[in-house]
Amino acid sequence: MSENTLTRRNFIHKATAGLAAGAALGVKQSSAQNVPPPLEKKLPRQVWIAAISQDGLSAQNPKSMVLNVADILKEVSRYHPDIICLPETFAHTNVSDELDVKKAADELAGLITREMSGFARENQCYLICPVYTRDGEQVYNSAVVLDREGDFVGGYHKTHPTESEIEKGITPGPLDPPVFKTDFGKIGVQICFDIQWGLGWYQLEKTGADIVFWPSAFAGGRLVNTKAWQHKYVTVSSTKKDTTKICDISGKVIASTNRWHPNFVVAPVNLEKAFLHTWPYVRKFEDIRRKYGRHVSITTFGEEEFTILESRHPSIRVADILEEYNIKTHREHIESAERAQNRARPG
Repeated sequence: MSENTLTRRNFIHKATAGLAAGAALGVKQSSAQNVPPPLEKKLPRQVWIAAISQDGLSAQNPKSMVLNVADILKEVSRYHPDIICLPETFAHTNVSDELDVKKAADELAGLITREMSGFARENQCYLICPVYTRDGEQVYNSAVVLDREGDFVGGYHKTHPTESEIEKGITPGPLDPPVFKTDFGKIGVQICFDIQWGLGWYQLEKTGADIVFWPSAFAGGRLVNTKAWQHKYVTVSSTKKDTTKICDISGKVIASTNRWHPNFVVAPVNLEKAFLHTWPYVRKFEDIRRKYGRHVSITTFGEEEFTILESRHPSIRVADILEEYNIKTHREHIESAERAQNRARPG
C-alpha cells in the first residue's frame, strides 16, 4: 500500500497532454449583500465536508457543465468547507455532446483541473476533481486531489471500470489505492463501480483512511452507509443523480441532498472518535462517563454490539482515553482475537 503513489509528473502532466502547453444541508441561493457571521471555533478534528450532486443538471457540452458546477461551488463556498468532492467525470456527465474519452483526457483534463485549482486556492479548501486522464497510451477514469493552495496532491485511477467504459478506451487502474495526507487526516477515493468490490475499501481501512470519497454515476443507497461501518471511516458520495450524502463511521447519515436541496450538502464531521467492540469494554463505560461527563459521547448500538466513543472537548483525545482504560479499538480487538485463534488452531 502506498501514499500519494502517483507523482505530479506522471499524473497531472500527462493528464494535460495535448493542451497548448452547524449546518447539514443544501442551501438555496441567498442575496450577495448578506454578510456571513464570523466562523465559530471548531473541535481539533472537526472537518467541514461538502459534496455535489448533478441531479437535474444538464448542458450541451463539458465547458457549459463546468460553468453549471461552478455556480454550485460559489454557493458551497459560503460555508468555508475544508474539502469538496465533485461527481465522477462531472464535466462529461449529463451533457449532449458525444463522449470521446481520449479527446477528453487530452484536451479537457488540464483545463478543468486548472479551473478547479483556482477555486481551491481562492477558497483555501481541498478539492477532489474527477476527470479523464492520460498516461502514455492509457486513458483512465480518475480523481485528482488538490490541496488548499490548488496544488496537486495526487490522483486515483478507477480500479473497476464497467465493460462499456473499457469498450470506450478506459484502462483499469492499479489494485492498490493510494491514501492522501491532508491537514486533518488521511483520505482515500473509490469511484462508482468500485463499490461492488471490497478489496480497495479494505486496503484504505488498513492504511488508516479517515474519510473515503466516492464520486459516482449512481447514488449507491445503503451500500454507502455499509462501507462506513464496515471499515470504520467516514464515507462521502458525490453523484450524477439522486442522493449525495455524508455518512459517519457508524453508517449514520449526517447530511444528504433531497428534493428541496438537490445539488449539494455541507456538514461538519468530528474525526476525534473510535469504533469499539462493545464487549468487554462496556464494563468501563460508566467510569468514563463519570470522569468526563458531557465532554465525551458514548453511543452503543445494542444488537450489533458496537460502540462509538467520541471526544466533544478540544483538550480530550480519544487515544488517551483508550490508553487510560486499556480499551482496544474494534480493529485492534479483532486482530488480537485472530492472533489468539491462530495460536490455538491445530496444525
